[in-house]
Amino acid sequence: MNFLAHFLLSCPREEIVVGNFLADFLRKAEQDRLQAPYQPGIILHYAIDKFTDQHPRVQHSVHLLRDRHSKYAPVILDVLFDYVLAQNWSTFSTESLPVFTQRMYRILERHLEIMPTHMQQRVPNMIHHNWLLSYTTLNGLEYTFDLMKKRVSKPAFFTAIIASLEQSYLVLEEDFLSFFPDMQAYARKVCTTQLS
Repeated sequence: MNFLAHFLLSCPREEIVVGNFLADFLRKAEQDRLQAPYQPGIILHYAIDKFTDQHPRVQHSVHLLRDRHSKYAPVILDVLFDYVLAQNWSTFSTESLPVFTQRMYRILERHLEIMPTHMQQRVPNMIHHNWLLSYTTLNGLEYTFDLMKKRVSKPAFFTAIIASLEQSYLVLEEDFLSFFPDMQAYARKVCTTQLS
């Protein structure tokens, strides 16, 4: 799961939202230095990732993309699934996507001071460029993958990702729509039984 899904799956408490978001950006030592109220967000983040990786419908989608994108298939799918989530947003949330994303940005801004310096610089850039809503367009996806392509050892496997999405969209969407209700139920369970 990528940023948009992690935000939607987070427990309501702001500190958990922030910890969940930061988990992908912080080294282990930085995670350990976060104040106690943010630690459950780290736990939730990894619980979401583990559940996602083990779900049969996610594994099916990864397999579908692996021939064209090799070892990068799982990370590419994370971003593509955020796109699919955005296209089906009203199925999973009663709050509109623009309102939701602005609410998440405000939460991050309120907790900016507890973040490491590199995140205090990165988060305003994320908000300025409206990362979360950028996943709702193919152009936004293409831009995201172009950035990712510059940071990997085998950029050739990032070629024609939009074509992959368009070619396989109905199957990817079917897998996502089957998987995500299970993911939501599991995240709610973690929030209420382990992190409350």
